Amino acid sequence: MKMKTLSTLALTGALTAGMAAADLVIPDLSYRTGPYAAGGTPFSDGYQDYFNLLNARDGGIGGEEIRILECETGYNTEKGVECYEATKGEGALIYQPLSTGITYQLIPKATVDEIPIHTMGYGRTSAANGEVFNWVFNYPANYWDAASVMINYLTEQNGGSLEGKTIALLYHNSAYGKEPIRTLETLSSDMGFELTQIAVDHPGQEQKSQWLQIRRERPDYVLMWGWGVMNQVAVQEAANINYPMDQFIGNWWAGAEHDVTPAGAAADGYLSLNMNRIGDLPVFGEIETMVHEAGNAAGDGSNIGSVLYTRGMYAAMLAAEAIAKAQEIHGVSDVTAAMVRDGMEALEITSARMDELGMANIGPEFSVSCENHGGSGLGIVQQWNASSGTWTPLTDYIEPDNAVIDPLISEDSMAFAAENNIEPGCL
Repeated sequence: MKMKTLSTLALTGALTAGMAAADLVIPDLSYRTGPYAAGGTPFSDGYQDYFNLLNARDGGIGGEEIRILECETGYNTEKGVECYEATKGEGALIYQPLSTGITYQLIPKATVDEIPIHTMGYGRTSAANGEVFNWVFNYPANYWDAASVMINYLTEQNGGSLEGKTIALLYHNSAYGKEPIRTLETLSSDMGFELTQIAVDHPGQEQKSQWLQIRRERPDYVLMWGWGVMNQVAVQEAANINYPMDQFIGNWWAGAEHDVTPAGAAADGYLSLNMNRIGDLPVFGEIETMVHEAGNAAGDGSNIGSVLYTRGMYAAMLAAEAIAKAQEIHGVSDVTAAMVRDGMEALEITSARMDELGMANIGPEFSVSCENHGGSGLGIVQQWNASSGTWTPLTDYIEPDNAVIDPLISEDSMAFAAENNIEPGCL
């Protein structure tokens, strides 16, 4: 089942006019327009295509058909909230905002409305504490995990010590980009490296002054917390000043094909994190046959197998597995949002199950609990091969430094609880 993108006004009108209801309603807060469309489009394509595959192959989830409500946000927080308000009344089961700004605004709303939010690898990091954020999940990993994985990788590359090294953080000047700062400051103090923070204002098309600073100071490494056009501009600017690409590492939202291809051969060797593996997965063949060839593709079909298409599909798989778990727990197929929350909190992703789904090794094994809504926290480092136009994994999954991350999560989440009169505990 395919649904075209609607504006919030048109969507509200369509819903109130009595659109035929389906049992499992999945909103997609997409952005296919604006400076972040290059990332938003493939993610939404993968997200929707997997649900459409389940409809075509399995009759939905547990025999209940899935209905997708796509609403364009343009990566704009206000529009994202409007999309949420326009879709929640249709029986929405789970939201994937794909924006840290939108996530921050939806956390209190969704908590009151009792609708779970899944912010995989983004959003509010301290939402990993499920005893405070009962309705928010950010598995399989969060921003602070990513920052720690980057530093652990660089530590290994430098013989076990970063003492005296200089590291620059080039970050999107937004809630998203600022998320890793506290973790990196803590790690800098603990490990003896010097941290320089360099902000890039939205949308990131102008970075001349930032890269002049990098050329002048010549840090040993540059870490990038970018998104959208900011990433490709940064890679090109790094090439312009001959900054070594193998010393330039983006997070997992700065490591897609469109981030590097505009720079051509000059991007060769650029590094980034990934929270999931990419490759020729059997599930792609099923999607091509049962969704694309049937005329139900969410997009034009060109994104299948790309980094962010794969991640969107992975996110949909995690949502579908949580819905199936909710059906199992509650003994009904027509589940509510509150039941899906229970399924998300009881979720366990195993290698055997990923194999069954045609997604062998797409992500790490992990389980979720009341105390831990954040998953395993693992990440890999990948490198761009410009000649082949592919990402090559350089590492297996690297663990974050939980001795650093866990106290930060506890401190921040408990402060949130105190500010909002929340009594931590399990539902």
